[in-house]
Amino acid sequence: MPKVKVQGITVSYETQGAGEPLVLIPYLAADHACYAFQVADYAKHFTCISLDPRGAGESDKPDGVYSTELFADDVAAFMQALGIPRAHVAGLSLGAATGMWLAAKHPDRVKSLSLHSGWTRSDPFLRTVVSGWQVMARALDSVTEMMIMGIFPWCFTPELYAAKPEYIESLAQFVRGRPVQPLAAFQRQSDAVIAHDVEAQLGKIRAPAQITFGRHDMVTSTRFAERMREGIAGSELVVFEGCSHAPIYEKVEEFNLRTLAFLKRHSG
Repeated sequence: MPKVKVQGITVSYETQGAGEPLVLIPYLAADHACYAFQVADYAKHFTCISLDPRGAGESDKPDGVYSTELFADDVAAFMQALGIPRAHVAGLSLGAATGMWLAAKHPDRVKSLSLHSGWTRSDPFLRTVVSGWQVMARALDSVTEMMIMGIFPWCFTPELYAAKPEYIESLAQFVRGRPVQPLAAFQRQSDAVIAHDVEAQLGKIRAPAQITFGRHDMVTSTRFAERMREGIAGSELVVFEGCSHAPIYEKVEEFNLRTLAFLKRHSG
């Protein structure tokens, strides 16, 4: 995979497809491959640039305090290093939190903004859930197994577990096949999730935005929907029925269809 020096760290990334650039920002503990089911469709219309954020994948994992604002500055510098003046930007969960900071601090970099399972400011419930993941990761001594045993049940509905256990297992094997995230790097990334607060910055976002949630998501539930929609002028809201925090895996066809339609409306 190609790598580029950004803000004193090396960032790994992958490029697929042709067309206007679309930067895909991963979620907590994930690398660029987390959007594999989307890139298959998106790359038919866009140049998909999927990166490994600071602390994950094959990118550097330096010490220090991480924040969603820092992740956004990394992405802005990453785009500059690659000679991408402006791009469509998409992210889920931590990726969405990063995307909001990016569009607020570096508005000229963002042509459209796709925010999936995002949130404006971490509340006591979200902080409690993520703190529990930190405890589980340390107890298991494995971020990978914590993701499968601790994070998966928040990402998928009980109905999916019951109807397609083999699919859940295939996703687990996919996670086990990715680069292992060290415990310390997960701690720093998840601390950034716990501290996230972009609420006061939303009014600075000028890019057209699509905001999506899973109907049964509890971690970043639709309790954040109105704050995001009211804070980001002209944004549109989509709620995916019958899925939780990760519609990108639970409702792949519908998710890709509706998000790609938004991206295509704002291209050209």
